[in-house]
Amino acid sequence: MLRATRTAWKVFCYSLGALVLVVASVQFWFYAHVLWWRVYEPATTAFMELRVERLREKDARARLAHQWVPYERISAQLKRAVVAAEDAKFVGHEGFDWEAISRAMEKNEKKGRVVSGASTISQQLAKNLFLSGERSWLRKGQEAVITWMLESTLSKRRILELYLNYAEWGEGVFGAEAAARHHFGIKAAALNAAQAAFLAAILPSPRRYEPGRITPYVSGRIETILSRMPAAQIP
Repeated sequence: MLRATRTAWKVFCYSLGALVLVVASVQFWFYAHVLWWRVYEPATTAFMELRVERLREKDARARLAHQWVPYERISAQLKRAVVAAEDAKFVGHEGFDWEAISRAMEKNEKKGRVVSGASTISQQLAKNLFLSGERSWLRKGQEAVITWMLESTLSKRRILELYLNYAEWGEGVFGAEAAARHHFGIKAAALNAAQAAFLAAILPSPRRYEPGRITPYVSGRIETILSRMPAAQIP
């Protein structure tokens, strides 16, 4: 009996050690990429790869529209619009907006289902770069760890630059440059306030909106975003 107990304990310890090693290796892999992206831009993201796979199920030749542009070649209006719409406290927080999280939890608890989220730009970037779209506590935990890595390693300017270059803005359309060309036929640097507010308004469901399609809901969102843009702080 004692021998069997010792054997079981050894198996448990070895299994736990192996699990810890695997988890640590995965986190190191994430962090190494974050460090690399302090200087170099990603060739692609997990979300972009998922999207192109789905597009190629319908058309084997499908490609994504994406072109990297540096921070200074993205309209300041778009930066303000996205911050105003997605994360008003972006410049001041450390990756998580705890007040927004608390409000979302209360609202979801009252409704008995998930009706509101509180993801910051940093959290959304973490998900877009590395993770799938599934909803689970394990994925949310990993998202939180990657968010901490991003915030502790990159400047706010770099985080916003990456976010704007890899956000989805239409069917197969990724990044501010491709979005500006797709929806308005102009460069990202030339976006005006109204155009920027439109792009920010469709971020939650970008594939629903083709160029020129403005629903009453989006129109209302645009007006709200425009009213908030003057107060939006950007890095």
